[in-house]
Formats: sequence, C-alpha cells, structure tokens
Amino acid sequence: MASDDEFTGEDHRRTVVRETVDLAISGEPEMEVRAAREIRRLAKTSARYRRLFAEAGVIETLVRMLASPMDGSKEAALLALLNLAVKDERNKMAIVDAGPLEPIIGFLKSESSNLREYATAALLTLSASTTTKPIIAAYGAIPLLVQMLQSGSQQAKSDALLALCNLSTYPDNLHKILASKPIPPLISMLKTIKKSSKAAEKCSGLLESLSEFEEGRMEIMEEEGGLLTMVELIEDGSFRSRESSVGALLKMCEGDGCGFREAILNEGVIPGLLQMTVLGKPRSQRKARLLLRLLRNSTAECLKEEESYVGCQFSKEEENDKARKMLAEMVQVSMEQSLRHLQLRALVGPPSELHLAN
Repeated sequence: MASDDEFTGEDHRRTVVRETVDLAISGEPEMEVRAAREIRRLAKTSARYRRLFAEAGVIETLVRMLASPMDGSKEAALLALLNLAVKDERNKMAIVDAGPLEPIIGFLKSESSNLREYATAALLTLSASTTTKPIIAAYGAIPLLVQMLQSGSQQAKSDALLALCNLSTYPDNLHKILASKPIPPLISMLKTIKKSSKAAEKCSGLLESLSEFEEGRMEIMEEEGGLLTMVELIEDGSFRSRESSVGALLKMCEGDGCGFREAILNEGVIPGLLQMTVLGKPRSQRKARLLLRLLRNSTAECLKEEESYVGCQFSKEEENDKARKMLAEMVQVSMEQSLRHLQLRALVGPPSELHLAN
C-alpha cells in the first residue's frame, strides 16, 4: 500500500498542476508565459508531472499559445511542449493531434534564431515516435530540416541531423529526404566534425540509407570530396561509421561497371578496408572483404566493357590492357603486404587510436 507521504506527494503535485493550468488559461499573456515556463521546469525531469499536465488538458492551451504575436509566448509554449513530449509516447501523439506542426514548422523559417532552434529540437523529439514520422513529413518539415543542416546554429544542425535520421526510418520518407538534397550538407558536416563522433555515425548512417538510390549514389560521388570523406571515415571513424561508410561504397560498387569502382580506388580506400578485414566486427569484415573483391576485379570488368564498346582498336586496347594490369597488380600486392602487416599487429592488439566507442 502507498504510504501517507506518497499520497501527500501526489496531492501536492496535483495541486501544483491545477494552479499552473489555471494560470495558463487566465487569458493574461504574462501569466500564460509564467505558466508555460513552470510547466517546462516541472516536466523536464518528472514523468509524473508530464502525465498529470497532459491529463489536465494543458497541451491544447500551449498549442494555442504558439499563435501568439509575441515571440516570448511562442518560445515558452514551444519549450513546455518539448519537455512534455520527452520520453512519453502518449504525449507525443497528443501534441501532434492538437495541431502544432504547422506553426512549429513555420518557426523553422522565423527570423528569430531561438524559435528556429527550439522548433528543430521539438521536431527531433516528436519524430522519435513511429506514429508521427509520416505525419511530420507530410507537413513539409523535411526540406526545412535540410536547410537547417546548412545554415542553422551548431545545436540546430545537430538536432536537424538527428530528426532527419529519425524520419528516415520510415521508408517513404527516404525519397523525400533525398529530393531535398541533403548530401552536400551531410558531406560538409563530415568534413568538419570528428570522424569518431556520434554525429559522424548519424551522418554516415543516413548516407548509407540514401545510397540505396541511384541518385543518392551519384550525388555522393559527384559531391566535391564526397568519396574521400567516406574513405576517411573508414580509416578514422568509429566502428559504426566505418561499417556505414563501407556499406554505402559497397552499394555503389554492386552492379556498377567501372565508374564508381575506379573513383573509389582513386581515393585510396584499400588501406582502410584492409584494417577492417582484420580489426572490424564480423559483419564489417564481411562487407570490407566483399568490397575489396569488387574493387580488385573492377579493372578486368572495365576492360571487357571497353572491348565491347570500341571493338578491335588493338593498339589502344593493348595500352589500356597493360595499364590496367599494372593497376590490378599494384592493388593486389598492396593488399597482400598490408594484410600480413595488419595480421601481425592484430596479434598484439589494435593500436590505441582504433579503440573507438561503439
């Protein structure tokens, strides 16, 4: 049975909720802002307060405040809704059902940097629910989140990235994300952040998902520094980033003639792949070995394609044959030498810089 103290604590919480809700519905803008800030404070760390405020019907009141002409009211209401949604699936759905998405998404275009940042954080939280993912996308959030990747504050960029990753797990949303041209800002972000960071894991994971599509594969290859960035992830990223990067490159090479494969080889991918065949996790090792085989065999395939295309121009074919055989031999020797070296290193454990967080 519950103790008297527990009943007293619950009674106190209910009293606080009732008084706060009365302020929120007072019709006085200053009191409404004060109430919203109190809701934000109480809901930040208390699941019970989140539940009690939702049951008291305060969500609809906060959503109405989003239409206030004053930025301060909008910000207070948005932050209160954000905390009510954290770790509460029922509240997430109740908030979305109350109709805040149109104003929240509109805030992404606001002149106020605070509103843009808070709106991005709110969409990140709401997009964590499986049910809300298609709804958020249907309201047109994805293109604006991609814009936030390009021009937002550091926090807004991080939240936009996580929100897009959440939305990408709903299959139909991937097409919408790709259509919004996220690959340039994702590559740009990867160039500037630490390759072993969680943000790099999210970037590489989203790029791997987008590489399912031919358009995505082409955009990664055509983006300046795109392939090189993926190769650097294989060398310096966390285990998760390495596997995602190899997965993306593997999708590029599977079924490809020689365009992707030659471009990837030219970026010096072999050493990083060899590391993964020895030091990676089992699934990563399998992917790395498969990609190595595809790259090793690419020169022969390219030669066959050229023969069928240009016919019997023997002098040119002989020159190409020699050049391609030399390249294939160089790759093979490099693979064998590096593999022996890495196997010796593996006997005494991987170097410290490869001890990356999962």
